[in-house]
Amino acid sequence: MSSSTVPRNQGGFSVAEYVICLNGIVWREALRFLHQRERFVSALVRPLVWLFIFAAGFRQVLGISIIPPYETYILYEVYIAPGLIAMIQLFNGMQSSLSMVYDREMGNMRTLLVSPLPRGYLLFCKLVAGTAVSLLQVYAFLLIAWFWDIAPPSIGYLTVLPALILSGLMLGSLGMLISSGIKQLENFAGVMNFVIFPMFFASSALYTLWRVQEGSPLLYYVCLFNPFTHAVELIRFALYGQINWISLGVVSGCATVFMIGAIWAYDPSHGLIRRRPAGGET
Repeated sequence: MSSSTVPRNQGGFSVAEYVICLNGIVWREALRFLHQRERFVSALVRPLVWLFIFAAGFRQVLGISIIPPYETYILYEVYIAPGLIAMIQLFNGMQSSLSMVYDREMGNMRTLLVSPLPRGYLLFCKLVAGTAVSLLQVYAFLLIAWFWDIAPPSIGYLTVLPALILSGLMLGSLGMLISSGIKQLENFAGVMNFVIFPMFFASSALYTLWRVQEGSPLLYYVCLFNPFTHAVELIRFALYGQINWISLGVVSGCATVFMIGAIWAYDPSHGLIRRRPAGGET
């Protein structure tokens, strides 16, 4: 073998090969999503129940004053719409992580993780695929909400896209990090109940933080330091063509930390996944 050939083998992969890997993982996740129609329906039914039933019952009780980014009084349904969008992404991130636990139990995870491509890149591709699926769900929800006159300015459908991508990456990374420590599929639902519902209810998704502060100062600080709160606010401001810089910083930082933690946890040399028996079975 010539000396010019060795560096080529050790030089890694080309950009085209990385793109092929990304396309393959995203396409696999898209096919799985299309074949699981009940997953799409449940992703829409959940927030729509909150929007049309919960909001109707609590409209008078939880009135909304003029707060940024709104310039006038708004209906309660309009206020909770960004929180329900973030809820779609939260559940989708956990659902995507559930598929990773299932693949690990069935042994399919080995097919992905033993690839010669960097493990961190493979996990990032998986994360991008899950985020792409959540975008489809979110825009389907926005379309249905539009028929009920719950709609941001037209430009908001475009300006919210970067916020949706960033919040989707953060929530997906969190789910991926949690999934690395779950040994059995049966334990996933119980663990998620201690993550999804506290994150959702202890946030600004359903009520403004100043109302929470009036009722419980301690809960106010819990909501304030909840990353999900900042994901909601980032989406809320983006829907109206504005940027909440604090929320942008918090979501970006948490997404980075969660992703690094997930990559470390799925590294068999020192991560949480090293506790699994060989072969990925539990």
